[in-house]
Amino acid sequence: MPLSDEDRVMVEAFRDFVEGAVAADDRYGAVTRHDAKDETILASRFDAGESWWLEVALRPFVPEIRVGILTDDRSWCEEVVQVIQESGETPSSFVAAGFREAGLDWIEPQLDQFDQDGATYHFATPLPLDELGDVDWNDFRGKTVRMLEAYLIAFGPAIVAGEVEEVRGEEE
Repeated sequence: MPLSDEDRVMVEAFRDFVEGAVAADDRYGAVTRHDAKDETILASRFDAGESWWLEVALRPFVPEIRVGILTDDRSWCEEVVQVIQESGETPSSFVAAGFREAGLDWIEPQLDQFDQDGATYHFATPLPLDELGDVDWNDFRGKTVRMLEAYLIAFGPAIVAGEVEEVRGEEE
């Protein structure tokens, strides 16, 4: 069942809010939209380095917001996972540190790692909604922007630029 016109207006307002909230922050690259034709995923992607993007994906029929980072380079994804493991952290605790720094009190955020049709490789945290209308609430909008910030903090510009070895070396 497709989205209603009312749902589309609500979704557009949500996306405009999130994209506008980071538009003036030069740590975020240009935004592009990647939407499924059947409207099951409506994604805003922010350039984050060569072959890396920060993403806010609204899944209106689930309903949930999924915030994370993705790449189209499998080897870089594997390298990030290896660096996290070598640091002694779990991927979830790695993301949780970014969440804390972004002002989110989320001790063990869910972290999903998946590849989408072998074309993109994702690290993402879902934010469940009771109903699609929740995207109109300032609490969900603000939390989504902080989650995006958390992923930027956790993965950092050096990781997304392919310099993962240096990031962990500097923090230890």
